Amino acid sequence: MAKRKKNNVESEQPLSSNVHIEDAGTVKNEVITETITKNFMPYAMSVILSRAIPDIDGLKPSHRKLLYTMYNMGLLRGGTIKSANIVGRTMQLNPHGDASIYETMVRLSRGNETLLYPFVESKGNFGKAYSKNMMYAASRYTEAKLAPICKELFDDIDKDTVEFVDNYDNTMKEPRLLPVTFPSILCNVTTGIAVSMASSIASFNLKEICETTIALIKNPEHVISDTLIAPDFVGGGFVIYDKDELEKIYETGRGSVRVRARYSYDKSYNCIDITQIPPTTTSEAVIDKVIELVKANKIKEISDIRDETDLKGLKITIDLKRGTDPDKFMTRLYKITPLEEAFPCNFNVLIDGTPKVRGVREILNEWTKFRLGCVTRRIKFTLDKKRKQLHLLKGLSKILLDIDKAIKIIRQTESEADVVPNLMIGFGIDETQAEYVAEIKLRHLNREYILKRIKDIETLENEIEDLEKTLSSNTRLKKIIISELENVIEKYDTGRKSEILYEISEEQEDDTPEVPDYPVTVFITQEGYFKKIRTANLRLSGEQKIKEGDRIVETVECSNRDEMLAFTTKHQVYKAKIDDFQDTKASVLGDYIPAKLAMEEGEACNYIAVLKEYKGYMIFIFEDGKLAKVDVGAYQTKTNRKKLINAYCDKSPLAAAFYLPEDTEIVLCCSNGRQLLVNTALISLKTTKNTQGVKVMQLKKKNDRVVSAHIYSEGEFEKPWRFRAKNLPAAGALLSAGDIGEQLTF
Repeated sequence: MAKRKKNNVESEQPLSSNVHIEDAGTVKNEVITETITKNFMPYAMSVILSRAIPDIDGLKPSHRKLLYTMYNMGLLRGGTIKSANIVGRTMQLNPHGDASIYETMVRLSRGNETLLYPFVESKGNFGKAYSKNMMYAASRYTEAKLAPICKELFDDIDKDTVEFVDNYDNTMKEPRLLPVTFPSILCNVTTGIAVSMASSIASFNLKEICETTIALIKNPEHVISDTLIAPDFVGGGFVIYDKDELEKIYETGRGSVRVRARYSYDKSYNCIDITQIPPTTTSEAVIDKVIELVKANKIKEISDIRDETDLKGLKITIDLKRGTDPDKFMTRLYKITPLEEAFPCNFNVLIDGTPKVRGVREILNEWTKFRLGCVTRRIKFTLDKKRKQLHLLKGLSKILLDIDKAIKIIRQTESEADVVPNLMIGFGIDETQAEYVAEIKLRHLNREYILKRIKDIETLENEIEDLEKTLSSNTRLKKIIISELENVIEKYDTGRKSEILYEISEEQEDDTPEVPDYPVTVFITQEGYFKKIRTANLRLSGEQKIKEGDRIVETVECSNRDEMLAFTTKHQVYKAKIDDFQDTKASVLGDYIPAKLAMEEGEACNYIAVLKEYKGYMIFIFEDGKLAKVDVGAYQTKTNRKKLINAYCDKSPLAAAFYLPEDTEIVLCCSNGRQLLVNTALISLKTTKNTQGVKVMQLKKKNDRVVSAHIYSEGEFEKPWRFRAKNLPAAGALLSAGDIGEQLTF
């Protein structure tokens, strides 16, 4: 209890009602690194150690808590029960809420097809990992139980094989690790993103992993690739064999594995049926990409594509046009769609509570070390139990010498508490043995029963001797692990699901890398900063960050594949692709264009045009009242030139520039206040970039000049006809009170 003084009177209050926070409400000057260390590091460590990175038993804490709860519920045998019941019970160990627990169960289930060797048998709709639209049903509608392979996860867990710790509220005990009898860490795909690190572990065939482990136990110098051919994925497909890359993964734990979809060709319907896809994509992503390529006129061989997935499994059907070679077409499709993708490998595993990126050899060695510890603890547990039993039986054997004496001692003892001490004195046995004798039922106090029990002494002594030899022999312990691994192979091997492609015949295609196509929004500031943000991320973005005194002058929605033309103050144009700029976010300034495009010293941007294709016009308005309309195709080059000189006329300063896909009306603003409305269709098109253009605005005085221009907005002027001229050049008109009001309102 904590005491507090109020009006000089001490009263006792529970600590919870009088919590004192040190330095609460005060502003302190701290070094930022110290603040981050004190506040952020505990969170980071929690995410790394307790959420995202798997341990050597192949499980994350959320997986382990769920499976252990199901084990305690007796779901290793018997029928399925409602998932909601399992989720509710799991919350005793996992405080993160029912939604996240159920999602964990879904991913562990056979029905979802996420794991090569699922741990949960499912009944009902558990969704599909290969489809983002095929969502799982609510937990009240589905049922589950543990898969048979979970016996290998919990084997002898009640024999002190692993350490138990308190749960989050100290009301229960839970295993820190599960005593898995095979290296499950490499048998199922495991991915996780922590703080400043991540983990991505590919799945391997159980038989190959167990055989590799056995070979390593027998010979630490064993060549991994001799027994472990390549990863194996639940979705099947083809794993493209790359010996150098696989050996790099086996040794370092980093690299990537290319996985290709499996298809069949139906000649009668002239269609391709895709039945297996890489684990990193979904059927919707494949279909959307193909449709996108068809719309972009990059694929012309397809007449239709549809998702025919049913209860039999995944099926994407592509109808081909007549005369299309299906194999050549699929070879091309592999290159430009997610039908072939690389699975990234980053074997980051918690080893003794520390995240470490390790190769297959080191992970299997660490697992063997862990399993040796489990087997040793199990043998010690069994040995202690047999020693206690032997000790009791030896005490019982002394009773055999004189059963009548034992009965007499018990009958003549007046106090119940004195029975055990009197037996200890009468037969020279210790308290534990005497307690055991005293608890024997009266019906068992016969010579036959006691002789039968004493016969077990010799058997126990032999078993204890054998267990002691096993404990002292590392070779015998390893033989036990090898025997268990061989048993796992015999019981659970189902063969490979992913076929291995050793040789690939590919058509020679254009080596130009495919630029990813997705919608982006481009922001250009007055001082020349360029920022590209995925349009899909814009709704999550806050206010755009810009330099003090700067402002955004242009916002363009376009594609990542579009190009840009940057016109500069030195009458040059620099060409670049939107893809050349990295995707960013609202909280950064973006790229400084003069630096990014390597402009000359003192050169700055006048205008940036974003083009999907070289169609339309560039409009240049000069201070002397002239307007030049240049075909944008004049800036297209057959070679990959990045810079063009004489991009526009240098006879008069540039007042404004526009890229117009088609003709429209432009408002020219003069320094004398007059404005002129000009339709660009009236201006003749030029193919010479640095053309002087034609005079469109008549300047009244010598000092008058065109100061700006903009694209006309409907309703901008009260009487637009006042600003249009029948003949060019024209002086334009002054704004009326109504025009000013309209513009202010606008």
